Amino acid sequence: MWLLFTGMLMLAVVALVMAALFRDDAYRAADKKNKGFWLIILGVTVLVNLVVPVLFLQLAGLVATIVFFVDVRPALRQVSGGGGGRWGRRGGGSSSDGPYGPYNGGR
Repeated sequence: MWLLFTGMLMLAVVALVMAALFRDDAYRAADKKNKGFWLIILGVTVLVNLVVPVLFLQLAGLVATIVFFVDVRPALRQVSGGGGGRWGRRGGGSSSDGPYGPYNGGR
């Protein structure tokens, strides 16, 4: 049973770190709750898993974590151009791409 609880804790920690890596404006562009909301929800989930091992609260946190991974994170990656900090970048793009799109040399 402790292995299951450790897995839920690790999943929540990974979700919290990923939520922190996305920019605040990506949450608004994806039409999701703001970054602070997700950081609080996932932070409380991590705390509950660490401090208050009550199964009902842990399951509620697991649901929030799954919602982040299944709904919020893909939307954030889409509006961020596949990015999201260190995770999620896959090759793509050209060597002439700038931070706001392709650079065409002022043409």
